[in-house]
Amino acid sequence: MAEAAAPRQVTHKRVLKIALPIVLSNATVPLLGAVDTGVVGQMGQAAPIGAVGVGAIMLTAIYWMFGFLRMGTTGLVSQAHGAGQTGEVAALLTRALLIAWTAGLAIIALQLPIFGFAFWVSPATAEVEAMARDYMQIRVFSAPAAISIYGITGWLIAQERARSMFAIQLWMNGMNIVLDLVFVLGFDWGVQGVAWATFLSEWSAFGLGLWLCRGAFNVPAWRDWPRVFDGERLRHMMALNGNILIRSALLQVMFLSFVMLGSDFGDVTLAANQVLLQFLYITAYGMDGFAFAVEALVGQYMGARDPARMRRAALLCSFWGLMVGLLMMAVFAVAGGTIIDIMTTAEPVRAEARVFLVYMVLAPLTGVAAWMLDGIFIGATGGRDMRNMMVVSFVVYLIALAVLLPIFGNHGLWISLLISFVARGVTLGLRYPSLERRAMAVGG
Repeated sequence: MAEAAAPRQVTHKRVLKIALPIVLSNATVPLLGAVDTGVVGQMGQAAPIGAVGVGAIMLTAIYWMFGFLRMGTTGLVSQAHGAGQTGEVAALLTRALLIAWTAGLAIIALQLPIFGFAFWVSPATAEVEAMARDYMQIRVFSAPAAISIYGITGWLIAQERARSMFAIQLWMNGMNIVLDLVFVLGFDWGVQGVAWATFLSEWSAFGLGLWLCRGAFNVPAWRDWPRVFDGERLRHMMALNGNILIRSALLQVMFLSFVMLGSDFGDVTLAANQVLLQFLYITAYGMDGFAFAVEALVGQYMGARDPARMRRAALLCSFWGLMVGLLMMAVFAVAGGTIIDIMTTAEPVRAEARVFLVYMVLAPLTGVAAWMLDGIFIGATGGRDMRNMMVVSFVVYLIALAVLLPIFGNHGLWISLLISFVARGVTLGLRYPSLERRAMAVGG
């Protein structure tokens, strides 16, 4: 198992060592989606493509509800690691896995009502729904593995083991792609072949993750059940995860409302907005590496009772986040039109997307503080502040919509979204000094 004491220096090299494997790992995600779509597209029918898309989105949304496990685990483990609490680091892995398996088995047991509700919310044609159900009824049995990977990933990031996380993602996505080709193109299993490919890749990635975490199982505390089920520690973990869940749910509602309000301006504008949202996802993939790095480092220095180095970690990671943001701005300003043309061949959508491209040029700069401060507060386990400041930012977004949408239409919609980014950055920034005071209080 990795040494539990936090290294004493924060350097550019150390930040990049954490961040770059995560950026590379993120690059495999859109590739997998493209292959999933591409292999069923070879069947020459529209329904299988729709079924895989619908099924994957629904299961991803269900699993996303437990994404707090990744963030909460990172913050708690990084602090225990920084404080030199080797036993607690091991026990936290056990707690995360127990939560993941409980959630995964519950999803399997309740799959019929869950799927029924999902199709009630987002209905599809009878043919697409039948195929999507076949897909989901296979994939759902890897729910314990898929959710466990959230916890394992958070546990590894907290100890700066980004290359191990990269290995898990590369193995899972790479195996998924290979099995897609074998099952669908080789065996002609169709939509079910895509599901089996994902099922097997998720379980194998879970096995690889356990092997990479094997050092924890050499520490007796991983199965010290009175410690694992300690009431105070469990309550703290659940409170943190609950606050992160509320924050993430509000963020999801914000983006969902953005899409729904955009539909009021017609199919062309709706499609253009969807194309431009991909620019945000690209930005997030680039920023995530440095956001994850700051989670690990801030958490370790919070645990080590070192507010000065915690501040240096926050500033150094944020510097690199800003550099990524400026790079994205430049790329979108120079090549945004080309990127739009790659994403769609519909000329009306291309023209409409170019009208609103300026907001994507501005998005990385307006959003960088929110991305980085989210990471800082995750590392410091500041879940309550994350929740409260998200509520404030959501209200600001609603006010901006009420004022700007009737006047500026889709421009007002985009401006409101960017204002919400700024609001998240400003409100969390105002709360940052409390984290340093907390570190000093712990130190005292």
